[in-house]
Amino acid sequence: MKIFVKSGNPEQAADIFLPLYTDTAYSRIAEVYPALPAFGLERALTDFRAESGKTATLYNAEGSRLFLIGLGKPKSAGFSGVFRAARSVAVQLGRQLQPAASLLLSHLAGSAEAEAGLTDAFVNGLVSGTYQLGSWKENAGSEPHPLDGEESSLTLISAQSPEHFEDIASAARRGHLIGLAQKQVMHLVNMPSNLQTPPFLADVAREWGENHGQKVTVFSGDEIEANQLFALAAVNRGSEYPAQFIVMEYEPENAPESAPTVGLVGKGITFDTGGLSIKTSAGMYFMKCDMGGAAVVLGFMEAAASLQLPVKLVAVVPVTDNLIDARSFKPSDIIGSYSGKTIEIMDTDAEGRLILADGLSWITEKYELDYLFDFATLTGATVRAIGYAAAGMFTPDDALAAACSEAGDLAGERVWRFPLWDEYADDLHSDVADVRNLSGKPVAGGISAAKFLEVFTREHPRWAHFDIAGVAFGESEFGKHKNGTGWGVRLLTELTAKLTKPETGTN
Repeated sequence: MKIFVKSGNPEQAADIFLPLYTDTAYSRIAEVYPALPAFGLERALTDFRAESGKTATLYNAEGSRLFLIGLGKPKSAGFSGVFRAARSVAVQLGRQLQPAASLLLSHLAGSAEAEAGLTDAFVNGLVSGTYQLGSWKENAGSEPHPLDGEESSLTLISAQSPEHFEDIASAARRGHLIGLAQKQVMHLVNMPSNLQTPPFLADVAREWGENHGQKVTVFSGDEIEANQLFALAAVNRGSEYPAQFIVMEYEPENAPESAPTVGLVGKGITFDTGGLSIKTSAGMYFMKCDMGGAAVVLGFMEAAASLQLPVKLVAVVPVTDNLIDARSFKPSDIIGSYSGKTIEIMDTDAEGRLILADGLSWITEKYELDYLFDFATLTGATVRAIGYAAAGMFTPDDALAAACSEAGDLAGERVWRFPLWDEYADDLHSDVADVRNLSGKPVAGGISAAKFLEVFTREHPRWAHFDIAGVAFGESEFGKHKNGTGWGVRLLTELTAKLTKPETGTN
């Protein structure tokens, strides 16, 4: 998509997007865009309530179309309503749109900075909304979304001074690139496991890394045990595909010496049957999504490189499926791990934390990280606790928790903090090994999973675990069944922009 910024009136041949809050006054629109009353806008606004995601179409005498787009009530922080409404519009209107469109936002903005924020969110939603779920249908790709082609264009009609146009254009490009990365994440999460095997996901990482000059290292097959990644090897024993341990490094040329180094670990279970502790058929059906954490990490590495974010990143993605075979690991087994600690297996369906254990202990030994984040579709317990509106967040650092919450509010990808109190550590006591992989209690499952991971962080002071089981895969505008949401890319983009290198000697 080509993006332009100009003053004046929209082109007659273009579709026109006019986002509206519930309290947007007609007089304000007419003041900023005097050409719009020709659409009969004043009368239309008496009927259109601008509820979030609602649209109405107006026509003028020349046949141009004006799409009224409801944003709901303005939010006190962030532009999550703008993003969601724009994505919904792109999906709802779909192929009836023209490849050239104009976007009007100045009537909602009191400053150039505010208009840039609105532009970023709306373009992000519009671009991610061009995603098409049916990639594996017979005629897939034969009718692409009109706004998803190289020749499609979006013209931002701004009433700001021309000196601010570059900032607005930059915000639009940011939203565009984040949207493209979100589409990549959605595609990976929606891909069936017979196509997205562990070696395939490793090839994706190599390709994306090569496209952006990132260093990519992959351990595979016999290299897994040779590198003492024993927990990953144990989960992989039932698979026909060799496990993969992906390492990606990103250090942009514009990163100052003061830029923090951020470690990312993503759970990459390409399909989870539960192993010998087998899931029910209803619970197993959607388990192609169990590599949602890996998709977030890989997608953000793509976004960071495209945006040239001034932050140093190291990403580790352990990948395998969790299947059933004569060689599968069993409940009561005691397995090793990269950290040297032994793990008693209580339940083979608690496998994601095992591969994360190797990822966390490996990355904290090999790199000096200022911050450490892991993402995983880890527990149904967290979903039962807070539903589908937020991810569970676990961190020992109060300042980092506040930063994550603020970034989540800005991104429209909320997180909710759970405790990591020492009282929960007793639930993981094992008489025969250093730790067991499941508490065995029917309560606090998300917390005990986080306490298990904490054992393998080498007491990193600025670690945060995100349980994204409720937000990475769910109901959306794209289809009738659950599908990937692209959650997490925007959160990380907002969060890493606010991180600073800790002072020497601080915890």
